[in-house]
Amino acid sequence: MLLAIDTSAGTSVAVVRGGAGIQNPQVLGQADGFDTMKHAEVIGRLIEGALAEAGVGVSELTGVVAGMGPGPFTGLRVGIAAARVFALGAGVPLLPIVSHDAIALAEAQGGATGELLVVTDARRREVYWSLYDLGGREQQAAEGSTVLPPRLAGPGLAKPDALPHPHARITDGAHVSAGQLGLVALALLETGGPLAPDVALYLRSPDVTVSAGAKRVTQ
Repeated sequence: MLLAIDTSAGTSVAVVRGGAGIQNPQVLGQADGFDTMKHAEVIGRLIEGALAEAGVGVSELTGVVAGMGPGPFTGLRVGIAAARVFALGAGVPLLPIVSHDAIALAEAQGGATGELLVVTDARRREVYWSLYDLGGREQQAAEGSTVLPPRLAGPGLAKPDALPHPHARITDGAHVSAGQLGLVALALLETGGPLAPDVALYLRSPDVTVSAGAKRVTQ
């Protein structure tokens, strides 16, 4: 049983169940906030709501999934910090996942095929991108299993008019479902696949920098 948290775009929290003896991974509860400026204000309420909808207590969780981005600095760090603190308090491992992987999985489960470029607004006239191979319909997952689309390249940063891989279909990563993020984590745990590094994918330094020292004041 995993609690999944993502704030790379809006805010999304979900509880998912899967693993040994459970044929079909399930999203038991999910709570979403679509305001991209109020992650900190809603994260606690959404965690509470997802757990309540799933009917799951903290003691039943076996891990906490953190969406590592790519995403803007201010919002992304809220979800990662919440996931780390919750995992520490619950005494369970933190499971970092690239947020774009959740969008690619949702597209594949919806029947999409071919190459897919997931694109998220990075502000300042730039976008984050990740390239996936969704395969053909003959490669779709068998019933009861989750097959993750391989990420071929990215995450990367580019100007909207200079996106790489022009032949790939583009989808807007305006919102990441924590339920799908949790399903990605379950699939990786089931197959022994590698998790993402425990490093936030801001892809550039934040606008605010630490002062190098006291400034001289002149009159």
